[in-house]
Amino acid sequence: MTPPFLLHHLLACNAADPAKTAIVDGARVWSYGEFGNAIDRLAAALHGAGAVRGDRIAIYLPKSLEECAAIFAASRADGVFVPINPGLKAAQVRHIITDCSARVLVTSAAMQAKLGDAVDGIADIQIVLIDDLPAAAPPPPARAIGQDLAAILYTSGSTGQPKGVMLSHANLLAGARIVRTYLDITAADRILSLLPFSFDYGLNQLTTSVEQGATIVLASFQFGDDIVKLLAENEITGLAGVPTIWAILTRTAPSLKRTALPQLRYITNSGGAVPETTVRRLRELLPATRIFLMYGLTEAFRSTFLPPDEIDRRPTSIGKAIPECEVFPVTAEGRRAKPGEPGILVHRGPTVSLGYWNRPEDTARVLRPNPFRSATEGGETVCYSGDLVTEDEDGFLFFVGREDAMIKSSGYRISPTEVEDAIMSAGGFHHVAVIGVRDEWVGQKVVAVAVAENAATLDLKAVMQQVGSQLPAYMVPARIELTDALPLSPNGKVDYKRLVADRAR
Repeated sequence: MTPPFLLHHLLACNAADPAKTAIVDGARVWSYGEFGNAIDRLAAALHGAGAVRGDRIAIYLPKSLEECAAIFAASRADGVFVPINPGLKAAQVRHIITDCSARVLVTSAAMQAKLGDAVDGIADIQIVLIDDLPAAAPPPPARAIGQDLAAILYTSGSTGQPKGVMLSHANLLAGARIVRTYLDITAADRILSLLPFSFDYGLNQLTTSVEQGATIVLASFQFGDDIVKLLAENEITGLAGVPTIWAILTRTAPSLKRTALPQLRYITNSGGAVPETTVRRLRELLPATRIFLMYGLTEAFRSTFLPPDEIDRRPTSIGKAIPECEVFPVTAEGRRAKPGEPGILVHRGPTVSLGYWNRPEDTARVLRPNPFRSATEGGETVCYSGDLVTEDEDGFLFFVGREDAMIKSSGYRISPTEVEDAIMSAGGFHHVAVIGVRDEWVGQKVVAVAVAENAATLDLKAVMQQVGSQLPAYMVPARIELTDALPLSPNGKVDYKRLVADRAR
């Protein structure tokens, strides 16, 4: 059989029994055969809606069997899938659809109703509802190749609206192959999916599971004891989460201590550092489970992981490069950083993305020529992460901080500017600065520091309600602190570093 080179080929090449369970969605279950049939049916609907090679297919659905089918159907129909987090507000959904010039929107009647008139007036958009798809012959075979665009994942930048990170089919397949290699994922695994598919690692859980013919169990963020119940009842062997999930499990899930989970083979982290105390508690509660601490960024997927047997020796390390890739810190002067010297983490390998959709200047800042491989050697594009790291004498890396003002909370990257704009639009402020304050529950807590026009008459509760109507819950500040003036740097800009430092004392 020809090796897979397009995303939907994973389904045909994994040799899974068509009767084997592929996806569990609450009480609903699809076998691999049913999954494949659903993909063909939805691909036919996309083809019937006029989608052609390279068209962007926006997917606005809750995590579900249908969302899984839509992701693979876009590939089957020669399109590019754009998964939209169902927690986003209507204006944010419209931004994504218009920014990527989506040709088709796959959604349901219920989700379409949530959007209201947000998609009205978007030129040439076709809406495909998954509620009642007609039977039709599958479209002709896809003509794309592995280097073609397969997906656009929208992620917050340090300023302005979210940007679309472009991933090729080759990127997605490499990510699935690499992660299942070091996690030893096989067809026998049962993976609990808590992360959204609009999040790179959430998507990877789906692609890895399909690649190996494993079973994926769909869920969303839950209370701690609910997660424990899912782990036990579904005999879950692998769980991926962000720091918030581990805080919930170790602090608000009393059933974890008394529930035997012998089948839970591994857990993995992404979306920010896990505090040492939380890691130690996880080791106590899950002594037979291997813990993989990982670091990554959407622009290059996973970059590093810390092997479980290194956790006790280096509990704060983000590890070394994932298989098939190389990472190294580079100083501002462009040289390889010495051990202990901070530098920007640079990633090279098959998971380096194609850049940002329709943003060549932003792409050029992140994807640059390899500084240590000349054009005479063939040249190469590498990814500059924007994260400062140090490397020890043994080659293990340690996260220092962001080069920019990005906030990482609950696994999401949050643009301070986007939150500031939402607060200012509520009225009543001269200036607003949004920062991330270290928090063991969510990694960084979103905090706004603001100068009010009239503090005595300002209704902060009403402001928070209005901000909450514009932004998803994870972007809404935990609090708004009022101050007489924001600190400024010598060049007259808001001193964000000082704001953070003052709140870390």
